[in-house]
Amino acid sequence: MATKPVTPKEVVSLKKTLIPDAAIEAFNELIAENFLGGYASFKQKDVVARMVKKGLKPEDIYKNGWLDIEDIFEKAGWKVDYDKPGYNETYDATFSFSKK
Repeated sequence: MATKPVTPKEVVSLKKTLIPDAAIEAFNELIAENFLGGYASFKQKDVVARMVKKGLKPEDIYKNGWLDIEDIFEKAGWKVDYDKPGYNETYDATFSFSKK
């Protein structure tokens, strides 16, 4: 049987298999640590530091897109917002998670 292209419905599940458990664990821990009033927010640099602490290399995190987790967490019931500075702006990129 020939390999078939992934469907939009299947892509989130496939994507999750490509992201290391340590990356998902880092997000889970930071969500739990920062969760207050139905909402959690933390800086991208903090989740990267947590991933590195778990043994992942920064260059692999960025090269492999292991911060691109919005679809995975939204499928699990979260509303995810990622905010990064635009041109001529200087602030830390943040992830925000709230209940759908």
